[in-house]
Amino acid sequence: MLSTDLADLRKYMAENPGAVIEDVAREKNVTARVVLEALPEEMRRFAPGTGFVPAMQEIATWGEVTLIVHTDDGIFEITDPVSNGEIGRGYFNLSKPKGLHGHLRHERCAAIAFVERPFVGKSSAFVAFVNADGGIMFKVFVGRDEQRQLKTDQLEKFRALANNI
Repeated sequence: MLSTDLADLRKYMAENPGAVIEDVAREKNVTARVVLEALPEEMRRFAPGTGFVPAMQEIATWGEVTLIVHTDDGIFEITDPVSNGEIGRGYFNLSKPKGLHGHLRHERCAAIAFVERPFVGKSSAFVAFVNADGGIMFKVFVGRDEQRQLKTDQLEKFRALANNI
């Protein structure tokens, strides 16, 4: 990406911080990681992908969160606690019998982005697990309370994780 294009993307994201990351990536013909990096610095922080397992194990202590997988064909959301997974047979395995379960290719995680930004008129905070190709594997959003505000305890844990991973 040319530096002028990157400057334009940074300007766009500063003016539209709530834009859907995957949509901007597609429209601008860049990776989602480039879009995350173009957010204003105060809205994003990155950690290495080697923090995948500790990050997921910490998120498992947060209680009910929303996990989102955004593909070209749909946006899949599940609101549930994330189970405490473990590595086996080359995958990070989420083994709850119901709700969210599956097998994640943790070794493809190249970075973890911690994003706090406005979205649809409200504050939002999420952890984006970014793969080796610059795409987003999935996002885990801090939950909301009955008044649709971010859960204070989860937001504190989110910020602590961002600072310590």
